[in-house]
Amino acid sequence: MAYHQRSASAPSSPRSNKPEIEQQLQGLSTTVSSPSATIETTCHGLRKLEGIYSSIEEMICTPSNQVSLCQSLQRKAVEAELGRSLVLLDLCNAMQGSFMELKMSVQELLLALRRGEDASSQVKAYIQLAKKAQKQFKKISKKTISDDKECRAVMLMAEARRITISLLESTSCLLLKQIEMPKCSLVSRTFQKSKFVCEEEQLWALEQSIGDLETGVELMYRRLIQNRVSLLNTLSS
Repeated sequence: MAYHQRSASAPSSPRSNKPEIEQQLQGLSTTVSSPSATIETTCHGLRKLEGIYSSIEEMICTPSNQVSLCQSLQRKAVEAELGRSLVLLDLCNAMQGSFMELKMSVQELLLALRRGEDASSQVKAYIQLAKKAQKQFKKISKKTISDDKECRAVMLMAEARRITISLLESTSCLLLKQIEMPKCSLVSRTFQKSKFVCEEEQLWALEQSIGDLETGVELMYRRLIQNRVSLLNTLSS
């Protein structure tokens, strides 16, 4: 019980919080790069990232760090990170739009199944949307490359941003793979009752997963905005 109370409390100083943030980032990076990653682990990763960004914001808002971040060299690094944060916000916004379109595509697949129709066109539409999300991701994420290492806080933000990009990239790949399970039978005009139930359950689960991803990205989007506001307030103080 004492451990949980200690982990939930605010850090006594930025120095004590840094190793914890680094450890969380390292663990999350390992999870993201794992070949066994799933949509469920991705949703968990998004929740972890939201907490990590919250911890970074707490560190930024300490008086000692606010003074440090306003110094000449570090100020330039912070301003550069502010610019890159806009690109990350654009990426999150684009992913939310893609999730909405994919959910609608899954709903159309479900309707086709219930009517006993050939669902090949709906399957193709889903695949096209998933590939479109990947293209949007690659186009936007290229703008977020950074090699600034002047400031410890900026380094943590940059690492969190890198992991966020990797996580969103793996999400688009996982969503593309999800349709492969029911695809073979979905394009058939003949439906056995057991297969229909199985496919319907898979699609319901997929729709729920996309909704969970959408919620996770939205929460992280809000946290990123709060971090950006904290940085701007620090530079203007």
